[in-house]
Amino acid sequence: MPKSNKIHDHAVPLIELWRGDLLESVHLGHAVVMRADGEIVETWGQPDVLIYPRSSCKMVQALPLLETGAGRDLSAAQLALCCASHQGAGVHVQGVARWLSDLGLSERDLRCGAQHAEDIEERNRLILAHDSACQLHNNCSGKHAGFLTLNRHLGGHSEYVEADHPVQRAVRQAFDEVTGMTSPLYGIDGCSAPNFATSLQGLALAMARFAGASDTGDARTRAMVALRNAMMAHPDLVAGETRACTDLMRAMGGKAAVKFGAEAVFVAILPQAGLGIALKIVDGGARAAESAITALLLRYGVLERGHPVVARYLGDLRNRRDLVVGQTRCAPGFCANPM
Repeated sequence: MPKSNKIHDHAVPLIELWRGDLLESVHLGHAVVMRADGEIVETWGQPDVLIYPRSSCKMVQALPLLETGAGRDLSAAQLALCCASHQGAGVHVQGVARWLSDLGLSERDLRCGAQHAEDIEERNRLILAHDSACQLHNNCSGKHAGFLTLNRHLGGHSEYVEADHPVQRAVRQAFDEVTGMTSPLYGIDGCSAPNFATSLQGLALAMARFAGASDTGDARTRAMVALRNAMMAHPDLVAGETRACTDLMRAMGGKAAVKFGAEAVFVAILPQAGLGIALKIVDGGARAAESAITALLLRYGVLERGHPVVARYLGDLRNRRDLVVGQTRCAPGFCANPM
């Protein structure tokens, strides 16, 4: 049996849900804010807790694509798709399909697996057409198109998701270097690619390095700038309508890039402040992760407190008659006041 990670150890309350005057739910977690030089600015919980970053690290997984020159001709929209956990809307599916066609490849060359479209319009289209969702609808299809582009450059075999494949070896090297630690193990993600474990602090450091990167630097820092800028320029491609990543990046208007990962991981890149943020909700609840990242974005001044998007993730809880019945709020000691 594997050893316990003890992820609950030293976890602290981050988000509370109140209904009326009763505390109904409490979500424990860990969060850390860092600078690119390794300075820890603030922490809650245990910064060195070991986690799988899941899809929050897609921009890290895309670094070799640009560093090698394999993706030199890709558009900002394609780079955003590389970093995306999209909902399978038409704009996502068609964008990846065109990309594969440009490579002389097709949906069959992907290794991410088919996934039902989460976008309602696309789901309805498939139903009316008596059609089925395919690998293009997989939320990671853009990342996999990036893997295939890199694989074309490296000359690897077709099973590019295998951990010892040249594509994944390149990803692993970049991941270890930007997180500042050697990943001790990996798990297989929902899209079949390896997901390398790191500390929450290591993930925040990687995001801080993206934040502090300059387009006048070396190949890696230029790649970081291109990827973070692509995410901020195309928030609709990174997730989709009604999704937190898209909502929050639109609201911040280019002040930060954010990315959700499964099991309630959330990261943020704050270029103007040169800060990276990473958080993990222990119970895996996406709602709490969305609330916690909203609170941190408010705290560091990249999201306006009065913006309507804030109320979707933090604040009054409304029922189906639009009556205020409670609140989602920060737990005492977490983001109580803006910086």
